[in-house]
Amino acid sequence: MHSLLEAIRTIPDFPEPGIQFKDITPILSDPKLLRRTLDLLAEPYREARIDKVIGIESRGFIFGAMLAEVLDAGFIPIRKKGKLPAKTVSISYDLEYGSDTIEMHADAILSGDRVLIHDDVIATGGTAAAAAGLVSLGHGDVVGYSFLAELEALNGRGRLPEGIPVESILKF
Repeated sequence: MHSLLEAIRTIPDFPEPGIQFKDITPILSDPKLLRRTLDLLAEPYREARIDKVIGIESRGFIFGAMLAEVLDAGFIPIRKKGKLPAKTVSISYDLEYGSDTIEMHADAILSGDRVLIHDDVIATGGTAAAAAGLVSLGHGDVVGYSFLAELEALNGRGRLPEGIPVESILKF
C-alpha cells in the first residue's frame, strides 16, 4: 500500500482552483504497481458473480476494463454526454465544482445483470451515485463499488446506498 500511496501525485488547483487532483499515471507506468493495484481492486469481488463492470470516463476505463477481464465480466463505459454512438440513457448530477451529465448505451445493462461500478477516485460520490442511477434504468443490480482512492473528508460513501459494498484501496 505504501508504494501505491507514494506513487500518486497531488496536483493542486486542477481542474479548478481549490481541487487537489489525484494523479494515478505514475501507477499506470509501473508494471509491478499496475499489477498489484489490479489484484487489490479485484480481490473483494472475485466470488461476486459480476456480469458487467462499469468504468466511468475517463480514468475509470483503465482499471474498469482490466477488472472486467479478471472477473470474467463484460465492460460498460459510462461517458460524458454526446460521446457514445448508439441510443443512450443519461443522468445529470452535481460535482464538487459544478454539474455534469453522464450516459451509457441504452442496451448496455440487461435486466438482472450484477454490476460492479468502478472509478479511479470517489470524492463527493455524485458520479458513482449517478452511475448507479443508470444501472437502475437498465434494471440491473449494483452489487459493489470499486475505487482506487477515496477522499474521505468529502464523505462520498454517504451518497451511496447502504448495504452495497464500497471498496477503496487508498484513503486520503
